[in-house]
Amino acid sequence: MLSKQTIKTIRSLDGKKSRQREGLFVAEGPKTVEAMLSRFNPRLIVATEEWGGGVSCPVERVSPDELRRLSFLQHPQQVLALLEMPEPRSVPLIRGHLSLALDGVQDPGNVGTILRIADWFGIRTVYVSPQTADVYGPKVVQAAMGSLATVEVVETDIPRLISSAPDDFPIYGTCLDGDNIYCVPLSSEGLIVMGNEGKGISPQVGSLLTRRLLIPAETGYRSGSPAVDSLNVAIATAITCAEFARRRFQAE
Repeated sequence: MLSKQTIKTIRSLDGKKSRQREGLFVAEGPKTVEAMLSRFNPRLIVATEEWGGGVSCPVERVSPDELRRLSFLQHPQQVLALLEMPEPRSVPLIRGHLSLALDGVQDPGNVGTILRIADWFGIRTVYVSPQTADVYGPKVVQAAMGSLATVEVVETDIPRLISSAPDDFPIYGTCLDGDNIYCVPLSSEGLIVMGNEGKGISPQVGSLLTRRLLIPAETGYRSGSPAVDSLNVAIATAITCAEFARRRFQAE
């Protein structure tokens, strides 16, 4: 049976300050937990009898009702794990690879989805600004669906990161005043910057871009203008990464 203090600690991990103080975060659901255990050390695993698990660490068994009281999900999924947060580390931009940077992306669902997109397209490093939603928050972890286990997330000062890159290292960014992404050269290395949901890329980061990219609306194929003036940042990330991948496959 879980102690009151343990229950209190788990519920407190909804907040960033508590996660930082405890050095712990929560992952939920069989697929997510099993993926995360390949990278993160578990402090505690709480599960119903329905979850087989097959893990070497101890599992605290609870009833579905008890799990529901602990869970951050609307519909709890058999297992909840308390995982140890890794020590922060600096990761430089690497020649020959594409990386992503999130400049103030604040919606947890968007951040988690972008981590899944990065994972799908083989992007192994995602840099996040301090203004970006905490990647260890329950909503981000859930939306990432285990991709935190394979994509390294580095919180850093984005302008400083860009300034440390070689002079000829491509810095891409999606902007409404950019060049048509389907008509400009794209390289197999570089940093792709995605901006805030409402404000886009910050002026300081924008001044450091070497190529501004636009995903054009297909107004030429229909009458009138689109009802929306921009794309959701996660959707824009998927389209951008897909175009970089298409060029890479064409070149092979």
